Amino acid sequence: MDTTSLLINLISGAIGGNAAGAAMPDKSLGTLGNSLAGILGGGVGGSIIQALIPALTQGGDVGSILGNIAGGGVGGALLMALVSLIKNALAAKA
Repeated sequence: MDTTSLLINLISGAIGGNAAGAAMPDKSLGTLGNSLAGILGGGVGGSIIQALIPALTQGGDVGSILGNIAGGGVGGALLMALVSLIKNALAAKA
């Protein structure tokens, strides 16, 4: 993974995390929490997409950029939702 792909994944992950937080206000971690979970999820999600479907994320064309954006955004949204579910489950036990 090159630096450009990583940056695209991290930025789209942050956007995906905040979009998921806005779509599910009861699961939102706040702007900072959504962003941090999204950034981490974007990096991981983008890496997974690149490992599973390398043709989607390699090269410098529009398709590879869109693949990086999709992988990072979805990864960021999923990790934000997962962290929120874990946080709510732990809060319910306490």
